[in-house]
Amino acid sequence: MVRRTLTALILLAVFLPAVYFGGIPYFILVAVFVGIATWEYAQMFRLRGHQPARPIAIAAVLLILAARAFRPDADSTVLTVAVLAAMVVHLASYERGRDEAAIDLVITLGGITYFGWIAAYLLDLRLLPNGMWWLLLVFTSVWVADSAAYFVGVRFGYHKMSARLSPKKSWEGYTAGVIAGTAIAGILGRSMNALGLLDLSALAGLSLGLVLSMLTTLGDLGESLFKRFAGIKDSGTLLPGHGGAFDRIDSLIWAGVIGYYCIHLFLA
Repeated sequence: MVRRTLTALILLAVFLPAVYFGGIPYFILVAVFVGIATWEYAQMFRLRGHQPARPIAIAAVLLILAARAFRPDADSTVLTVAVLAAMVVHLASYERGRDEAAIDLVITLGGITYFGWIAAYLLDLRLLPNGMWWLLLVFTSVWVADSAAYFVGVRFGYHKMSARLSPKKSWEGYTAGVIAGTAIAGILGRSMNALGLLDLSALAGLSLGLVLSMLTTLGDLGESLFKRFAGIKDSGTLLPGHGGAFDRIDSLIWAGVIGYYCIHLFLA
């Protein structure tokens, strides 16, 4: 617990300045975590004998993130070129005798899409007007929801939410997480509105928290699917007490894209 808490404090000390300054510091933070998570993703499948093109996937992810941050008009072009590059690599692999090259290609493309295109919304969220405050509101809601789900689930979790995929998750914990995440988003949203930081009603804040708390758990469960397939407990050992980079950002990846579209469609 001490090691886990210390790691969390160090991460917070790195995260807050990067979010505050935005731009290149925030891009570097996202790129480092997402790049390492891509490596961990590919490694999970390699443990089961598959051979995704890890260098291509990581390079493609980083280029897509860079395009989204600094040249958003070019992100589709970068994605298209990345898909073509991955196909060339795996076609060559098949010619060299790799019969499972088609499956390897699908895994590579999955990583490029998941960690490149979807995770790039973490950058889009910060680039919104008042993006720093939107980002803090979205992330805080998800973190509070995750924490409440964990602590309530440990103490009162009797009904399994996903017995095969994530046996420690319970409906009691999930419900507590949704309530806590919704409440904190409503409180923070109202406070930020009162301070003139965001143009956000209490109802809109509650709605944002509700959607985030209900859906970002899928990111955690999605990563659990990969880990169960690979037969491992954590995606890596980068962060003492927390596992790998993918373990830390599994829910945040979806918080970025869900938060971004909720803000655009319902709140902005």
